[in-house]
Amino acid sequence: MMDSRRRGIALLVAGCFFMEMLDGTIVSTAAPRIAHDLHTTPSSVGLIVTAYLVTLAVLVPLSGWLAARFGPRRVFLTAIAVFTLASLSCALAPNLGVLVATRVLQGAGGAMMVPVGRLVVLTGTDRRDLPRAVAYIVWPGLAAPVVAPLLGGAITTYASWQWIFLLNVPLGALALLVARRLIAPGVPDTPPPLDLLGVLLTCTGLAALTWAAHLVSETRSTPVQAAVTGVIAVVALVAAVRHLLRTPHPLVNLRALDVPSFRAAALDGALCMAVVSAVPFLLPLLFQEVFGWGAVKSGAVVLFVFVGNIGIKPATTSLINRFGFRPLLVVSTLGLGAATASCALFTAATPVAVIAVVAALGGVARSVGLTGYSTIAFSETRPERLRDANALFATSHQLAAGLGVAIATVALRGGAALTDGPRAAYAVAFVTLGALCLAPMAGALRLHPAAGDAARTITAGQASVTRSAVSDSRKSD
Repeated sequence: MMDSRRRGIALLVAGCFFMEMLDGTIVSTAAPRIAHDLHTTPSSVGLIVTAYLVTLAVLVPLSGWLAARFGPRRVFLTAIAVFTLASLSCALAPNLGVLVATRVLQGAGGAMMVPVGRLVVLTGTDRRDLPRAVAYIVWPGLAAPVVAPLLGGAITTYASWQWIFLLNVPLGALALLVARRLIAPGVPDTPPPLDLLGVLLTCTGLAALTWAAHLVSETRSTPVQAAVTGVIAVVALVAAVRHLLRTPHPLVNLRALDVPSFRAAALDGALCMAVVSAVPFLLPLLFQEVFGWGAVKSGAVVLFVFVGNIGIKPATTSLINRFGFRPLLVVSTLGLGAATASCALFTAATPVAVIAVVAALGGVARSVGLTGYSTIAFSETRPERLRDANALFATSHQLAAGLGVAIATVALRGGAALTDGPRAAYAVAFVTLGALCLAPMAGALRLHPAAGDAARTITAGQASVTRSAVSDSRKSD
């Protein structure tokens, strides 16, 4: 069982994860108010969302090296302080230029805050305590994009947009005090010199890919702009992969992907994360643009995804211990795909109760699936590769969260081109997103029956069943 101190650290990192994810999505709901107060256009305000996401994508890969060089505690505390002060600066920004600059600073804090905090939790945690520790960390991050539409709508309706950022100040200050108390000072390692070429290629590729996603989701951008930026991203990332595999001291060790369970978590889990981040983006648009609902009503219904998230959380660890990772990931990815595709059947006449039930079931599937991926990712990773695996996992999932909106936008535009009505366009988008879940489901089916068992607490009977499954699997091979 986890001791109270380690449980407290996990909850602390969970709170930081919630703040980071919330600030990546909530600003969109306040775009009209921000544009009015700063004397600019709502479309220009989209830059403050993109600047934040680009900074996160670019700097997350550096988290492992910085934690090794300066120590996880020092980097984590500094990240919380930077994020909190940047949030205050965002609230005080007098114009769009200053707001974009402070959002970049906020993204820099967030890029270090969550990956390094998770590294603190993972280091020294017994493998059998991983499901519980990861469950604490994951669900607030899943809740943030769902809560954002309602919270953002309420803040902009009953207060000013500055409170979106001011709320982080007391929360950040509290997190800083708790972190100083709970996290013990450590002795920094002596890492190899920073891989400067790896930083240049990796950061350029990730920044270009995130910016290309922004251009795809922007109605004002041209296909040529998005295509050119996408080509730059692909070229830089291919060069980065070649370099990282050949250099003796890479920025991030891609050989961590040699472990099948981690590879599934980093790649298949990222695809699930893209779908997870796309659904809370599409649902409020469907409710408001097609059904004619108000922002508060649509946000309240989307909140049922969070009900599913939080409702299944107490049972997640027991489910992992009882059934194992492979069956749970197969069922959860299938459930996520089915719940997402079912949204295509919604009409203005669909009872709200039915929509709420589907949203809650989707919340259950996404919570179980991403908790499973986040746990199995580190269940078979050797301690000496934990930093590299953590940085890779954080990078892939952060990138997927940013790309989810772009995937949803492309699917929606494709649906509009193929159909003759807005509801039909949304139906195409939801079915497309649901179909994407077939890829991670197929990946889960390919996992070894005993994958992740090091992180499970299993009975003698379950161990016998697992051994039989492994034996049957080897015979079939």
